[in-house]
Amino acid sequence: DEQSQLLPKKIEAFAGRRVVAVSGGEYHSLAIAADGAFWSWGDGLRGKLGHGDQQSQPQPKKIEALAGRRVVAVSGGRGDHSIALTADGSVFTWGAGEDGSLGHGEDTSDQLLPKKIEARIASAE
Repeated sequence: DEQSQLLPKKIEAFAGRRVVAVSGGEYHSLAIAADGAFWSWGDGLRGKLGHGDQQSQPQPKKIEALAGRRVVAVSGGRGDHSIALTADGSVFTWGAGEDGSLGHGEDTSDQLLPKKIEARIASAE
């Protein structure tokens, strides 16, 4: 349904599932189920939905790239990017990479699929 909603409306795609966390970006939304499964929907520009393309999704679609990982927290950026934290402490980002917003160092390219941030701890010498 692409019409504006003046009142809350149940998302039928989640019937029978317990959603435990949600986040809304500027033009996209993210949700986590109790089992750690993870969905996105909305505007797909620059890959911010994490489905490997830039297609918009009018209904929640499971992010298959994170299947097998338990997602525990998500956030949809105000810009065209998203971020997820998994139970093992890994952080994944995807979408628009400009200005280093995805945290992948020199790689500021857009990411169409979730990509793990490889932390580099600098010593204070």
